[in-house]
Amino acid sequence: MKERYKRGFDFWGLVVFFIIMIPNFIWGAVPVPNDILRAESVTGAIDTVASVCQVLMVMCLCIFVNNKQEKFRVSPLIIAAGISCILYFTGWIFYYTGVTNAAVILALCIMPCLTFLFFAIDRKNMIAIVPLSIFAICHLIYGIVNFIL
Repeated sequence: MKERYKRGFDFWGLVVFFIIMIPNFIWGAVPVPNDILRAESVTGAIDTVASVCQVLMVMCLCIFVNNKQEKFRVSPLIIAAGISCILYFTGWIFYYTGVTNAAVILALCIMPCLTFLFFAIDRKNMIAIVPLSIFAICHLIYGIVNFIL
């Protein structure tokens, strides 16, 4: 495994992370009417694990480079990542219009994870899959327990 990866910097990993974070930056600055996401979470320990795994995931996407990865190009997986990102942004648009149903909450939880997953697979960065998978599970639990059940 060690011989398949080198430490480096994958600029596109950082770009994907910042693109996914744009709605979160806006949400932090611009209040939403009926903003249920600002409610106190009942899944504190799971949220902490998710936050740690999110940081590890981004670090893995940015600093571990597979020796077999090709130059960044548009591929079916990158297109799938782009579609997932658009669906995530669409979920935020619905949220800002006051829609807080299960579909919107699930879009806000699942779509960014799928964006990262498709990107990591395209970049052949299987190291990032471990923290990404844990983050995705925790993020989904957070959404379901706090806002759907």
